[in-house]
Amino acid sequence: MEPDDAAARRRFEELFEAHYAELTRFATRRVGADAAGDIVAGTFLTAWRRFGELPADHARAWLYATARQVIANELRGRTRLERLTAKAAAGGDIHVADHSARVDDQIRVRAVLAELSPADQEVLRLIEWEGLDVAEAALVLRCTRTALKVRLHRARRRFAQRLLATDEQYNSAARRTRPSVIPEGSPSP
Repeated sequence: MEPDDAAARRRFEELFEAHYAELTRFATRRVGADAAGDIVAGTFLTAWRRFGELPADHARAWLYATARQVIANELRGRTRLERLTAKAAAGGDIHVADHSARVDDQIRVRAVLAELSPADQEVLRLIEWEGLDVAEAALVLRCTRTALKVRLHRARRRFAQRLLATDEQYNSAARRTRPSVIPEGSPSP
């Protein structure tokens, strides 16, 4: 029988009126008054969708069985929410930091690195970014450990010099764009 059939609609409305109150009490005892309405609504939604499968002689039992399934879904959802809440609380206070300074530093480091020779870039990336030790980096670059140490020392020195020059340029530019201080008591612009 189709749910949009007039006779089926009347039977569904009768089923709803006959069992709504008792299913609401059932759900309230299981999950509390706040969620009971959602449980009953979910139960009758399922009944409407599967109205053709609803046993005529055991409709009440079918509704209770369906309500139990909807309640079980609700309780599983609550358990997941409680675990997630506990996990989030265990992580401590959530603090959203301003990452703009870090991003600015990363951009400056990458720009300085790009100014170095490919050989200096490679040795710095292997040691600093990839975390290889001297022996591993020497194997990758097919040189002795001593040669790698010398290359690394020189590359770090050149990198530091260029980064320092970049910092000086940045600081002098910041001083030029810094707003002047208005003496106290002066009229505002």
